[in-house]
Formats: sequence, C-alpha cells, structure tokens
Amino acid sequence: MTFSKFLTALGFTAAALAAPMAAPSAQAAGTLTVGLTIDPGSWDPIDTFLVPWASAATNIYDGLTSRGPDMKLNPGLATSWEFLDNNNRIRFKLRQNVKFHNGEPFNAAAVKFTFDRLLGDEGKKGPQQSNYNSIDHVEIVDDNTVDFVMKQADPVLLTKLAGYGAMIVPPKYLQEKGDEYFNTHPVGTGPFKFVEYNPKVNLTLEAFPEHWGGAPKLDKVVYRMIAEANTQIAELQAGRIDIATLIPFALTPTVQQASNLQLVSITGPTVVALRLNTRDGITKDVKVRKALNMAVDREAIIKAVLLGHAKPIASFQSELSFGYDPNLKPVPFDLAKAKQLLQEAGVQPGSAIKIDFRGNDATFREVAQAAAGYFQALGLKPSVQPYEPAVLLNDIIPNGKTGEAWHNSWGGWTFDYDNTAYLMYHSGEKWNPYGNDKKLDELLESQRKIYDVKAREKVLQEVARYVADQALEIPLYNQNTILGVNKRVKNFVAPADLRFRLNDVSVD
Repeated sequence: MTFSKFLTALGFTAAALAAPMAAPSAQAAGTLTVGLTIDPGSWDPIDTFLVPWASAATNIYDGLTSRGPDMKLNPGLATSWEFLDNNNRIRFKLRQNVKFHNGEPFNAAAVKFTFDRLLGDEGKKGPQQSNYNSIDHVEIVDDNTVDFVMKQADPVLLTKLAGYGAMIVPPKYLQEKGDEYFNTHPVGTGPFKFVEYNPKVNLTLEAFPEHWGGAPKLDKVVYRMIAEANTQIAELQAGRIDIATLIPFALTPTVQQASNLQLVSITGPTVVALRLNTRDGITKDVKVRKALNMAVDREAIIKAVLLGHAKPIASFQSELSFGYDPNLKPVPFDLAKAKQLLQEAGVQPGSAIKIDFRGNDATFREVAQAAAGYFQALGLKPSVQPYEPAVLLNDIIPNGKTGEAWHNSWGGWTFDYDNTAYLMYHSGEKWNPYGNDKKLDELLESQRKIYDVKAREKVLQEVARYVADQALEIPLYNQNTILGVNKRVKNFVAPADLRFRLNDVSVD
C-alpha cells in the first residue's frame, strides 16, 4: 500500500458527526458529568489497573502520598516520611483527625489493614499486588505512625503509593460488609463519597464536606460509561456530559469548532513504538534495525494520522517520564542513508518484513500502513498482520512468535522509565521475548537499588542511550492526552494520566 493511499482513510470518520445535534440540555447546578470509556466492574483499589477506574476513584480514595496534574509528589494521608535502617525501613507520619466516609477513623491500623490485604490472599486475585511486592510488611509504631519494612529497595514506591492499589480502605467496613459488597459500594477518605452505582451505566458521587483538604466546590459528580467515541462527543455537544475522555484524533476538529467546548490536548504518558525482532529475519542485524529507524518519517505520520496531537520520541517514554533524556534526539528521516545501511548489511531487495499489530486499534492500523509504505520505499516487501489484542499480547509476543516488527503501546502510570524499561528490555520479561543482554540487565537491576535521584536518573538515561544505539525498536511518537470539556467547567486542570482530582473544580 502506498503512503498516499492510507491518508484517504482519514476522511470518513469526521462525517459521522455531520448531522445536526440535539438542542443543548443544561446540567443541574453544582453537578459535573464525566464520560468514561468502560466500567471497571469493581471499585476496589486492588482489583484494577484501568485508567477509567482512576478517573473516578481518585476522588473516592486517598493514598499516603498524592500527585497533582504537575506530576509532583505531595503529602497525602501521610504528612511526612523518612528512610531508616539503610533504606530498609520507611517511616510515615500520618495525618490526624481524618475520617472515612462512613465515620470510621483513619489511623495506623487502617494503613496496616490496607497493605496486609493488598499483599495477602485477597490481593493475589487482582493485578496490583506485584507493584508492591518490595514491601515485606507494615508495622504500627503508634496510632499516627507506621513503618514499611522492605524486602528490597524500591525507589518508585512513593510514587506508587499515590495511586491504584495503595489507596487506603476502611478496615471495619470491609470486615463487616465483605469484599464483594465493597466492590460496588466503595468507601474511602477522598473528597467525594459514593452514592449510587449502576453497572455499565453510571456512578454517582457527592461532596464529602469533612474532607481533610477542604470541602469540594461541586455538589455532585456523575460518571457515565459511554464506550463509543461518537456518542461521547454527541453527548458533549448536547451538554449532557461536561468532560469527554474519548476523542479520536480524526474527530478533534469537531470539538474545536464547537463554540461551547474546549479541546484539551496535552502531553500524556502513552508512547507508541514498533519493537523489533532481534533473533530472526533481517532485523537480527543492528544495521538493518538502524536503517528501519531512519526510513520512517515520524513527523509526517504524526501530521497525517494524529493530526499533530503527538511528538516524535527518541526512547520508549514520554518527556514526563523520570529518566527522560532531553539530549537524546529522535532518529532523523533519511531514506538514502537507510538504503546505504541495508546494502552494507547485505539485505536483498524484496526481503520480507512483517508488522504485527492490535487489530482493534484503528489509529495504529493507519500507522502500520504508513510504516509499510516507508519500508516498501526502502526496497523491502512489507506486510501488516492484525491480531485480536488478547492473542497478540498473551500468545504471539510473549512466546516470541512475532514477525520482524510488532506494535507496542505503553502508558506507564508511575511516569518512571523503570516501569517501562525493565519490562521491555530485561531478560526473561514477558515483553522481551528475544533479548538476553547482560549489560542491559545489570543497568536495569542497579537502578532499582538507588534512592539518590540524580544517580538513578543517570543510569536510566544510560539505558535509553544503549537501547537507542542497539536500535531495539523504532520509537514512533508520544501521543497527547485529549479531552473535550464544556466551557461551563471552571478551574479544571487536566492531568496527563486522566486521574481526575476534582476538589477545586466548579461549574457555572
């Protein structure tokens, strides 16, 4: 397929919303309505890793630490912390006079209960336990002080405590009501408390005036589960939701052109790459891998497919990621030099190169076709192979059955390169079916033992440079986080990771 042909696929999607919309339907005063893509199915912190869960539940729960839209780490339910016993013990001083929504007191016992549960049998049932296995156990020092006794160093732990599985839960309520009830009737210490949940329809929260951070400005927040992008945008245009979280790139002009709406497009955590097979086919040669990097015009793809809502990347991480090296630049598009490298590698014209990708990702289908066009211009014989996501992610990639290149999209909710690099490049990891590089293993293992921020950052930047030098992948782009927001929403600062914290938000 030629590069020009894949561009024509962009035109049809915008027509989906060309019909006149219904007359605006005013929201209730003091109520904010948010469109979520899916229903997480459980509101228990240990049961999920889904962004839509965090978009809602970050308002129900608090962690020991917190992180704002600026990504900076702040005190949460812990007011301070210190490292003891050669970093093998972390002591947290807890915020006093805090209550759960049911009136139960927050204290050291609640922290210990939360982590005993997370690290125990109940935690084994969900996806979050592995993020906290560096913790051996939690000890109560006094009612307002706890110690985390560590099995091993974990320099990312303080960031992890600000989200997902580490959210603090009420012991008495859980013991009385049980885990299944808690899944659908959550209780935390956050600025909004649970009111009603209709599975796959909506979740309703109301302000918790006694929140330790002050009473929220909103009276109520309603989350509606709307899986279709066209429906989310139609509801946004009609005034029936205030924030839409599903805005495809091709439909961004629709939101931009609406007088009552604002399009928010900011740097996000999601990065996209074509990972390369270093064991089989033409891509086992580093010269070939470097040639492929030079052969792809990232800027053209971003402009044509993502309508400019992305940035080219030099390593598999966002500029928001800890470990990002601003001095490492994306490989420039240079087809002539790429052809020269292929000749030096002895690659015959017409050699096969296959791109495997998630078949449900319409955007990446266009990207894959563009990449195939570039590889064809290089003199190769490209093909694209869509898979069901579960098959690609659980069978093809982990078992080393990919073609020469495969689609990898990654978020990294900790905004720390370790969360990506260790899983992508360390020997034996699920997402590294072909690599066995002792130098990379040593670098990745060493940074996990370093608490000194500057020293650890230096190691992570060395990892990124080494990966780039070996051309283990074709880093493509860091795509923007895109939202549609009704202009009646005030003081809303969009977080890159969609973990909305709505304390200070109001509506006209």
